[in-house]
Amino acid sequence: MLIKFSSMMKTTAARLSALYLLLFSLCAIFLVFYMTHLAGGFLVNQTKVSLDQELQSLNRVYNRGGIRLLVREIDRRSRRPDAFVYLISDQESRFLAGNIAKIDAGVLKSEGYTSKPFRYTRIGEQDEELDDDDAPRAIGQRIKFPNGLTILVGRDLGEPDRFRKIIRSSLGLALGMMGVGGLLIWFFVGRRALRRIDSVSQASAHIVGGDLSKRLPVSTANDEFDRLSVSLNAMLGRIEKLNSGLREVSDNIAHDLKTPLTRLRNRAEAALRSGKSDEDYRDALNDMIAESDQLIQLFNAMLLISRVEAGYSKQNETELQLTEIAEDVAELYEPLVEEFGGKLVSSIDDNLMVVGNRQLIGQALTNLVDNAVKYGRSEDTVISIYGRRSEDQKHAILIIEDNGLGISPENRERALQRFVRLDESRSEPGSGLGLSLVAAIMDMHKGTLVLEDAEPGLRAVLTFPIQKTTAKT
Repeated sequence: MLIKFSSMMKTTAARLSALYLLLFSLCAIFLVFYMTHLAGGFLVNQTKVSLDQELQSLNRVYNRGGIRLLVREIDRRSRRPDAFVYLISDQESRFLAGNIAKIDAGVLKSEGYTSKPFRYTRIGEQDEELDDDDAPRAIGQRIKFPNGLTILVGRDLGEPDRFRKIIRSSLGLALGMMGVGGLLIWFFVGRRALRRIDSVSQASAHIVGGDLSKRLPVSTANDEFDRLSVSLNAMLGRIEKLNSGLREVSDNIAHDLKTPLTRLRNRAEAALRSGKSDEDYRDALNDMIAESDQLIQLFNAMLLISRVEAGYSKQNETELQLTEIAEDVAELYEPLVEEFGGKLVSSIDDNLMVVGNRQLIGQALTNLVDNAVKYGRSEDTVISIYGRRSEDQKHAILIIEDNGLGISPENRERALQRFVRLDESRSEPGSGLGLSLVAAIMDMHKGTLVLEDAEPGLRAVLTFPIQKTTAKT
């Protein structure tokens, strides 16, 4: 239990809870004493007001009948059930009239208001010692006459004291209940937070150990822990994807580049072994240069994909018109398609504004159109480029469609992977990186690439999010 408490106190949530509880307790204690003092002071002031009114009443009696009438009036009033505290004494401090049996020593020696409450015992009440904490207390005013008589008129403080005790006990009880509630909330919330932090730590340990498929736990509370876990999980997914791409590149370099490098070596060896003239050596060197150019193009494509996936091209993103890019690509390939008897058709809506890298989007469209030309080359080939907005007006859609052989449904996902060349494409030159580059470019632009059946042929659908500032135009 102590270990768990110690672990809990190491968490920020537990420390903040303890700090809030301490601050709340101090404020509540201050409030208890302040309210008690305020309420008691208010009742004492009210008592003094009542005392002043009583003295004014007795003064009128004195003015009307002198000291004799005043003594008789005090004696009469002292017998009331709710009477003030009255006492008349002579110059030797002997009690002559009133309702007081005992009083603190020295109270009658001075004149005017009592500087502090005094203790007393009423006539007819239980004979209590004045030093008892439960003895009644009062405040009063003393009046001395020339003949040596002293009159004390006071008001009992029992009601203010009782009220003060009630306020103090009520606030103390409320403080205790709130303190216990705060401790319980702190304990249960702290334990829950500690369990969640432990689960995050365990998941992090697996991730640090190399298991990038592990994810931080996310509950249904949707609190700051969940929002942090969601963000970190997205980051882990991105890291896992990049690592997978790195492993794939390494594997593909080891397997797919082995053949062209071997072919390059064999040609060099064959030239050395069987070359008989400068012309033979020149032909071998030309073949080797062509093979090297293909390898350089392959490496450039791989490097471009890596840069796109790492986001290196985001700094070159601007607002641009897809319409202009698509029309430029269509204009570039139209003569080539017409050269072998085919037809290229384009129908692109105006004002398809997106944010992106113009060079990369142009590269993606070029790759798709180039594939359509390469695998649909015939006299009846029709390549279509369409551009329009989505029905919700939030996306721009570009479609490149041909009537060639197409790709079977089970191979469409594979075709987007690096170095994947389907059986239909083995007869054509290529590296198998064209579609994977398009997919990487669309992912960088927060868009999608979907391959569909054009019946016959292949339909490639590119979906871009439209810039919000121009979505209403």
